Amino acid sequence: MSLRKTIISAAILSAVCVPAFAEEVKIGVPSWTGAQAIAHVLGEVVTSRIGGSVEYVPGNNATIFQAMDQGKGDIDVHPDVWLPNQESFTNKYVEGAGTVTLSSNPYEGNQGFCVSQNFAAEMNISDIADLGRPDVAAAMDSDGNGLGEMWIGAPGWASANVNQVKVRDYGLMDFIEPIRAEEAVKTARIKDSIAKGEGYAFYCYKPHAVWFMFDVEMVTEPTYDPANYKMVQPSDDPDWYEQSMVATKDALKQVQIAWSDSLVDRSPAIAEFFASFALTADDVSGLAYEISANGRDPADVAAEWVAANSDRVDAMLGL
Repeated sequence: MSLRKTIISAAILSAVCVPAFAEEVKIGVPSWTGAQAIAHVLGEVVTSRIGGSVEYVPGNNATIFQAMDQGKGDIDVHPDVWLPNQESFTNKYVEGAGTVTLSSNPYEGNQGFCVSQNFAAEMNISDIADLGRPDVAAAMDSDGNGLGEMWIGAPGWASANVNQVKVRDYGLMDFIEPIRAEEAVKTARIKDSIAKGEGYAFYCYKPHAVWFMFDVEMVTEPTYDPANYKMVQPSDDPDWYEQSMVATKDALKQVQIAWSDSLVDRSPAIAEFFASFALTADDVSGLAYEISANGRDPADVAAEWVAANSDRVDAMLGL
């Protein structure tokens, strides 16, 4: 074979074997377990079914949305956008700048405050106002400072800001100390309090592994009333706490994924998959349970779910 034919053959072989560009995505991973689960399901489908490459990037809501807005590929997708909790970000980047897209297949979320079923029965707790009773607050005071501890969320969570306002506007500040800590701290405290027969209250939401892990129940709150729900996030106003007023239960949430519009040009097959992606609240609870309660690697749990739900994944991929 002549040198010219060899070069031509090599060029043809290269063109056949190597795509014009590789589908790739960087998936933001917030700290809560449900988001970690969804992030890895997205990544598993991209790698095993689309043949793309994935990088997981830890970050809070503000960091992920800012990176998606910039469109440089530092972070391309947020796997678990809770609305209206994160509405300040979607208003800015989806509705305002038009640089981020929300999926149209949300699952429904519910959030509130929980105690263990045993603690509720022992202290006759059923409503948020019961947490402000002196006997209940004393039973939740593990450090002796005169205030009962209640976990309101992790640092960087929009919901933690909402819950801080709620503690004030429900008239609980003289009885309850709102605690911000990583979710693993909350889970360990629930387990410890139940084992010791102590009182403890915490922010809870569905879907979540906690419903599979412990016998807990959500206390009632005043029915959602938009007239009594004015939440300003720190990203909108440095005086957010003073400007906010929340004295009612949150409305049921719409939870979906969001991605940078720039991904459509850089990795169109991945962006098309994201537009069709859909999970149920039960899916997320089950995935989160495997990660939180059984201590399994999120990547292994996601791979198992994708393999077991191939028909649903095919539908998302338009197959």
